[in-house]
Amino acid sequence: MAGVAYTTVGGDSYTENLIGTLLAIFGNLLVSIAVSIQKYSHVTLAGTKDPRAFYRTKTWWCGLVLTVLGEAANFVSYAFAPLSLIAPLNAVSVIASSILGFIFLREKWKPKEFLKRYVLSFLGCILTVAGTYLFATFGPNYHQKLTAENIVKQVVGWPFLLYVLLEIITFCLLLYFYKQRSANYLVVILLLVALLGSVTVITVKAVAGMLVLSVQGTMQLNYPIFYVMFVCMVATVVFQATFLSQATQLYDSSMIACVNYILSTSFAIVAGAIFYLEFNHEDILHICMFLLG
Repeated sequence: MAGVAYTTVGGDSYTENLIGTLLAIFGNLLVSIAVSIQKYSHVTLAGTKDPRAFYRTKTWWCGLVLTVLGEAANFVSYAFAPLSLIAPLNAVSVIASSILGFIFLREKWKPKEFLKRYVLSFLGCILTVAGTYLFATFGPNYHQKLTAENIVKQVVGWPFLLYVLLEIITFCLLLYFYKQRSANYLVVILLLVALLGSVTVITVKAVAGMLVLSVQGTMQLNYPIFYVMFVCMVATVVFQATFLSQATQLYDSSMIACVNYILSTSFAIVAGAIFYLEFNHEDILHICMFLLG
């Protein structure tokens, strides 16, 4: 799109991508550790009659602090690297949670299930590591400088407007079948979450990018688009949480986590490609290897 400034391929772009990638990996690791610590707190207090006893434990509060730090690192990472590179790195949390659950929490399986589940889990982790490596290696190198002017140009551009129109139509149809036709299938609910999530990641990257530029000295907080993006970010997060809460009442949490990761990551990559034009300067080989990841 004419008039949009991009970082050039070279030292600056590589450094920013590396910072964003490391922040995302670090943030997801912290979140995984935090979840394990909080789960450990709940496990140790399983026999306690007081349901709120965990609020008085240091381990639970330590987990909460690590969660906040991890999510903060994830938030800032979107300002430095392309959205299509950061979103799939949530897989780091999946791998870390599996390892910590087996070692730290000493989750055990029955002898008959051990071989099958251990082998499948190990194979899944290996494939996830390989896919994450391909994402990081062949992810887009170009990303837009997130000034308010550039974000406004993207918002009023026809690719994004067409994408939003199609997304609104799809969302309304799914919501109609979900609410009026009682089509409470897991895929339907998580598609609603993923559609909202694609807007969330766009706004998160915009808000994070403008905040970082403001901290660096280029003030962006006096532009209305910052507050529009912030409101959209909060609203979509709230509605996602609502739909996920409804899904947890109907389906197993492990199934929800897997399907939600796949759908949300896919929609996030598409949203980044359309709004931030992240693949416009990539060759066919890089795109194919990224899709393989």
